[in-house]
Amino acid sequence: MLGAISGFSLMAIAARQLTTSLDTFEIMLFRSIIACLSITVFAIITHRAHQLKPKSMPLHIGRSVVHFAGQNLWIFALAHAPLAQVVAIEFSYPLLVTIGAAIFLGEKLTRLKGFTVTLGFLGILIVSGIFISSNDAFAFEREASQNIGLIAAFLCAFGFAGAALITKTLTSIQGITVLNILFWMTFYQMFMGLICAGLDFAIVLPSSTSLMWLALMGWSSLLAHGCMTQALKLAPASIVVPMDFMRLPVIALIGWAFYSENISLTLALGAALIFGANYLNIITAPRRGAQNP
Repeated sequence: MLGAISGFSLMAIAARQLTTSLDTFEIMLFRSIIACLSITVFAIITHRAHQLKPKSMPLHIGRSVVHFAGQNLWIFALAHAPLAQVVAIEFSYPLLVTIGAAIFLGEKLTRLKGFTVTLGFLGILIVSGIFISSNDAFAFEREASQNIGLIAAFLCAFGFAGAALITKTLTSIQGITVLNILFWMTFYQMFMGLICAGLDFAIVLPSSTSLMWLALMGWSSLLAHGCMTQALKLAPASIVVPMDFMRLPVIALIGWAFYSENISLTLALGAALIFGANYLNIITAPRRGAQNP
């Protein structure tokens, strides 16, 4: 999990740095090229190329589309809002998965699940600062720009939730591995990035500095997802998933140290509510399963 936390944190920093020279579609294009090539080389070297065979492609395409949308919104949010706020709101996606699982996968939405979703949504409102207003004109302009970023962060959570639901379906299909899912995700997102970035017929090629950040973003993403998957194999989700919330204080400290972003009481309170809602949802899942076999 320390590897996963490091990977996700490095990915956020790289994305923030890249937004000054490339648009979100260009970032996704070049990041996907690097990640796809890296997975292919890894599969060949480790004699796992057979795991890349196409299977259940409609699900792979659907997952790639919703994840592509979520990733673009996430990168956009990082460019317009403080890092810690974006990450805190991003953590609402497990709650959205709870709702989506009830709607699309037939899982029961209990009163406790409903309570955790409500609690998490309250945390999102607090983190976004919706309860705080300012009469200062400059502050109002700055807050308006940040609000656009926070809206994007909330919408990106829907994309990540959709990707998680489809991933859950994919992993239940025999023969589909994590390597298979990551390969087809980056493969399709590479072409989606090319199409979207090329709509204005002016794709900006990365500089040597941007290429370094793109490589860091692509490799740290693979590191994070690989470590998270391995952690879930070695320990229960009730231990693994709450550890991911260590990303928030790490990102908050990075934002404070390198981007002069404040760590406010509302951020801490809202993040605590989001964490509490997710943790309560996780630790009560076995009990609910035992009561409702």
